[in-house]
Amino acid sequence: MPPASRSGPGGFRPPATAAGGGRRPRGGATRRVVEIQPIPAGRMLAVYLLLCAALVGLAGRLAWLQVVQTSELQARARAIQTHAVTPIGKRRTIVDRMGRLVALDEERYTLWAHPRYFNLPGDEPQQIRPPADVVRELSKVLARPPSDLLQTIGSRRSGVKLATGLDPETAHRVKELGISGLDLEAYPQRVYPQGSLFANVVGFLNLERVAQAGLEQSRDRDLRRQEVTLSMRRGADGTPLPDGLQAGALYGDDLRLQLTLDARLQQVAQQALTKQVKQWRAKQGAALVMNARNGEILALASTPTYDPNRFWSYSPALFREWSVQDLYEPGSTFKPINLALALQEKAIRPDEKVNDVGQLTIGGWPIFNHDRRANGLIDFPTVLQVSSNVGMVKAMSHVKRDRFWHWLRAFGIDEMPDTDLPGAVAGQLKSRSEFTSAPIEPAVAAFGQGFSLTPLKLLQLHGMLANGGRLVSPHITRGLRSGDALASATAATGVQLLDPAVTRTVVDWMETVVDNGSGKGMKIPGYRIAGKTGTAQKARNGVYIPGARICSFVAILPANDPSYVVLVVVDEPQGGNAYGSTVALPVARQIAEALLVIEKVPPSQPTARVTAKATRS
Repeated sequence: MPPASRSGPGGFRPPATAAGGGRRPRGGATRRVVEIQPIPAGRMLAVYLLLCAALVGLAGRLAWLQVVQTSELQARARAIQTHAVTPIGKRRTIVDRMGRLVALDEERYTLWAHPRYFNLPGDEPQQIRPPADVVRELSKVLARPPSDLLQTIGSRRSGVKLATGLDPETAHRVKELGISGLDLEAYPQRVYPQGSLFANVVGFLNLERVAQAGLEQSRDRDLRRQEVTLSMRRGADGTPLPDGLQAGALYGDDLRLQLTLDARLQQVAQQALTKQVKQWRAKQGAALVMNARNGEILALASTPTYDPNRFWSYSPALFREWSVQDLYEPGSTFKPINLALALQEKAIRPDEKVNDVGQLTIGGWPIFNHDRRANGLIDFPTVLQVSSNVGMVKAMSHVKRDRFWHWLRAFGIDEMPDTDLPGAVAGQLKSRSEFTSAPIEPAVAAFGQGFSLTPLKLLQLHGMLANGGRLVSPHITRGLRSGDALASATAATGVQLLDPAVTRTVVDWMETVVDNGSGKGMKIPGYRIAGKTGTAQKARNGVYIPGARICSFVAILPANDPSYVVLVVVDEPQGGNAYGSTVALPVARQIAEALLVIEKVPPSQPTARVTAKATRS
């Protein structure tokens, strides 16, 4: 029997034998020895093949992404990295000939509110403020009572239009409030700084920014900026990257449409015309100033007019410019044109005289002077001074009827004028057979009746007398210019129709009208001025309206060096003393005085001129 084992200090315990033999480590711990079995070769091969398959699959996936799906992935990346910049559709600016603003686009803002996201600066992100807290701050900036804003919001939770037409300064103050749930939407608004001054020419845009009248409509394509949506790549921090942008893509369109009109002269014409139309209780009036050498129109005023900034407050009948769209019989203001064509045809001589007997009968129709007086044997300057109808009929009777009609056609009476003025129309002229077969037709045409034209056309024809016989194209634009650059006046152009010597003679005759005739009120000390008054009957649908008159006055200045033509036409002035010399002439004089100063025209040198006895017209 083996001896009993002892435990405790100094005791002895027989050593345990492990599988591989060994001794128990000190401290009583048991060390376990594990025998490692070798991995079968088949299992190693399977693992290797699995890893190879994974690498092949990864390589295939990379090849698929980089070769097959390259375009698609690049497009998706571009979409994430690219920011689209959409223009807000601004139009080009319009300026007068000196660069003064006539029409421009200003940035305005619409304020939208989304009460479901209302949050004030300093609030917790998830905190939603009641509308009352927001409108309390907002009302100070918008200058509106909080109660109005609350009523506008009501119970709606999003998409509430609180205000529109906010200027950039107000919009900036709204942004500075830092209120979440407010959205500012920018849009362009067409503004006309000159108010009604150029309304008859420039026109306006409606609330949908669709051009409705004037140059805004006729030059709509030119006034639209060449803007396109830009796709701009941005870096991770939002910095714009040049990749994909063409040179100059970030530069704005700074082209401006420059007019030939002068705001200073336009204002003088508008004020003088409005005052006179009101004084004579007239239906309407127009005043035009043209550079006779190149056809540039320096002023085109009409009344009544409207404010294009508030077009909805006015009758649509005011949106058309009647001086280029309405026809009328020019009357006595056409007499110088007829005398010029008679001289050109050599049907009359400059020193010839006619016997004014006061009344004639042509084809059974009576023709008489406006005052029914006989002026006796008079020369052609006197014919213009006293505005003799009988004298004109006798003078023009020397012109063959078909030649008379030919010249009226050559002057373009019944043709659309070559002009950039919107809405211009052709005049009306009898057919050749009707004009030549009826003796009354050339007789009444001799003193400006029986055919019709626009004030614009009459201005063009008197410009022909002033510039030596050239028929120029009246126009009001100088074209598009970049930045602050301004175009200079265009060169003299036009089709030569009359001999310069002929027109010089007629202008001298017209000068006697101002010196000694019905145009005395046009005299300006130190300047030679030619002119002609006109008081014509007004016809409608071929029938003359009893008591209705159209009073006009045309001036060429300075007469010694003809450069400008001023035409004033007043429709249906009231009163027994309503004549071209009393109604239209005072307006023309005020315009001429301003024109001489603005254009810095030097005083005329005194020279011998044709004179004749003065008689009231």
